[in-house]
Amino acid sequence: MTADDSFGRLDDDDYPAYTTGRAAEMLGTSQGFLRAIGEARLITPLRSEGGHRRYSRYQLRIAARARELVDQGTPIEAACRIIILEDQLEEAQRINAAYRRAAESGNSLPAV
Repeated sequence: MTADDSFGRLDDDDYPAYTTGRAAEMLGTSQGFLRAIGEARLITPLRSEGGHRRYSRYQLRIAARARELVDQGTPIEAACRIIILEDQLEEAQRINAAYRRAAESGNSLPAV
């Protein structure tokens, strides 16, 4: 990878740029919290060549949402399930909107 390739990834929300320690610090939580939401399969951090967990900005946003719910008293497993269900609902609503637009315009149904 060249330096130009590395700089291009600075804007990539899916690039695993953050170590567990840095991610925990940014979220104001513990590394154990990040491991717990990983074990609950809310997020799956990528691994560096040395086997260390690396998190993307997108994953940190999901972890921040989990932390909000846990801070409000929701058990971690329930918080993870809530976030997964919220994501599924959002995707279903997006698909329904695409079908609705296609039906209203008389076009064939979109591929999903």
